[in-house]
Amino acid sequence: MLPIDAAAHSNRWRRRHPVDKAVLGFGLTSLALCLPPWPGAALVALTALAVLLGPAGVPGRRLWRACRVPLGFCVTGAATLLVQVAGPEGPLSLADGGPARAGELLLRTSAASLGMLLFAFTTPMSDLLPRLVRAGVPAPVVDVALVTYRMSFLLLDSVRRVREAQAARLGHTTRAAAWRSLASLGATAFVRAFGRAARLQDGLAGRGYDGALRVLVPEAGVSARFTSGSIALLGAVTGLTFALEGPLT
Repeated sequence: MLPIDAAAHSNRWRRRHPVDKAVLGFGLTSLALCLPPWPGAALVALTALAVLLGPAGVPGRRLWRACRVPLGFCVTGAATLLVQVAGPEGPLSLADGGPARAGELLLRTSAASLGMLLFAFTTPMSDLLPRLVRAGVPAPVVDVALVTYRMSFLLLDSVRRVREAQAARLGHTTRAAAWRSLASLGATAFVRAFGRAARLQDGLAGRGYDGALRVLVPEAGVSARFTSGSIALLGAVTGLTFALEGPLT
């Protein structure tokens, strides 16, 4: 199980309705994009971290493992603003105002990513996808998403098992052996994916599949108190941003 999925099924907000968490998570993401990067995005990032590690109860190690990749993209994108190519000072030089723009971009993207991770870390896909049908999303689209989500874990498990078998047979001792093992891994995963898909299709046909996957969804209602608190928190972040914008800039 991926760290983000393990946390989504074990956090303190696991039983809350997805709408409750969407108001807070997507609200913070919107503030990160709309408010000034300093101090707005910085306050949004701190708020998201505080909520994830505090009330939501997400372990810090799992959060770090999951946010390393998006954070790497944020840093890479911001680093490109530091330099300019084929400018008057040579083929590669420091861009005028580059550090300031790079810092602003890094703050915005990091804060927006944490807002999205707040929703992802507290909402399992098995709770979210079935409810999308009630929101007007076509049922076949949701069914494809559910099957793809399930198959992705089966595929990752197959890849892990094949890699362990290759390592036990000294398949990674040399560079040439590692490349052969990688090619074999890709071919094996491809064949196994098609085999699992065929067995899944046969299983659905044997159970009278009529074009819709019916799953049990945990009963949960939208909490007016939680939603009101989330809106109040978003308003506090917005007000504090404009209060601090003048003195800090």
